[in-house]
Amino acid sequence: MPASDPHPRRDTRGIVDPAELLSRVRFRRHTPAPELRPYLEHYWLIDWELPEPYASHLVPHPSVNIVFQRYGPLGAPAEAASASAEVSGVGLGLFTQKLTDTGRVCGVQFRPGGFRPFAPAWPVSAWTGRRVPLGEVLPDGDGADSPTAVLSPDDDHARVAALDAFLLAHGPAPDPAAEQAMELVDLIRSDRTVGKVSRLAAASGLSARSLQRLFAGHVGVGPKWVILRYRIHEALERAEAAGVPDWAELAAELGYSDQAHLVRDFTATIGVPPTAYARAVSVP
Repeated sequence: MPASDPHPRRDTRGIVDPAELLSRVRFRRHTPAPELRPYLEHYWLIDWELPEPYASHLVPHPSVNIVFQRYGPLGAPAEAASASAEVSGVGLGLFTQKLTDTGRVCGVQFRPGGFRPFAPAWPVSAWTGRRVPLGEVLPDGDGADSPTAVLSPDDDHARVAALDAFLLAHGPAPDPAAEQAMELVDLIRSDRTVGKVSRLAAASGLSARSLQRLFAGHVGVGPKWVILRYRIHEALERAEAAGVPDWAELAAELGYSDQAHLVRDFTATIGVPPTAYARAVSVP
């Protein structure tokens, strides 16, 4: 089983223009109960009250999320807002969410490979690119009291306790394959030398075909996709850092054959070339 971290990560990887987002919403991460930490990255909580609409953009991690959400008009009582819950599978492209008026979201980000033990009846690829009502994935998951129990408390600790209680009531079921999948994704994320599926197969002792089956069943996307997505996350973070990156050097560090390949992947994912993005986020 991958080591569990008692502290949520603090980076903003995957968030497009994080400074802009954090200036408009209250965003926090919290650590789940010890029994859940091997399977979860963290809980993420967002609250906002906006005088004008704002569109947030995210380059998704190779992770499944459970999302409890409540939206309502400015000035209306909380009970007048609409609440729902859904499973959000691994997002294949840039995810854009328009935020208006007031809202609250309580999310669960699973470790890549960590969701299957809570919903063992289906391969995780069944949810890839989809947002599905929670009750279709976890029986009784979107019962009338589940979103209310999670979203109603104003205290973060109470919301975290409600999320813990919900997840512990739904698993996890023991799954050695999930443990292997989580370990391999952690290896991709932490070791830049694992830049090709063949190297990951060699490190895992699996054939390329078995590796593909493992990732389809427990991660939801293939190992090559995961490798490319983490490259883009790092390039996005470097583009947001102070100073102008040496793009050719960064391309080599991330395992691209040349700078042009990095620029193509970045532009296809974010919608603008890395140099244009770096200029845009550096403007005060």
